[in-house]
Amino acid sequence: MNANWIKVFVAAFLEVFWVIGLTHAYDFWTWTGTVICIVVSNYLMIAAAQVLPAGTVYSIFVGLGTGGTVVSEILFFGEPFKWGKIMLIVILLAGVIGLKLVTNEKVEKGAES
Repeated sequence: MNANWIKVFVAAFLEVFWVIGLTHAYDFWTWTGTVICIVVSNYLMIAAAQVLPAGTVYSIFVGLGTGGTVVSEILFFGEPFKWGKIMLIVILLAGVIGLKLVTNEKVEKGAES
């Protein structure tokens, strides 16, 4: 795994925080943290999409962010646990992992070895 894929995963991790922040922010500091997470998350996703296929990057970003948000809501905010929801998240993550496995990375000029 190279640095661009790590950017995608960090961006998705931060997406979970900003989505939760949009729902639960209540003062200046929580809104500031939410805005910072939005900016950094989107910056990392865009930076990775300049090297990796943009469609795959966005799909993985959204899929991991969605899964993480649902799990976080269940664990920390009292969302009801339902096996159907968990199975759908597992299917979503299987698709994300599949996309990652079948995606070829672009070779940058001068980086050929």
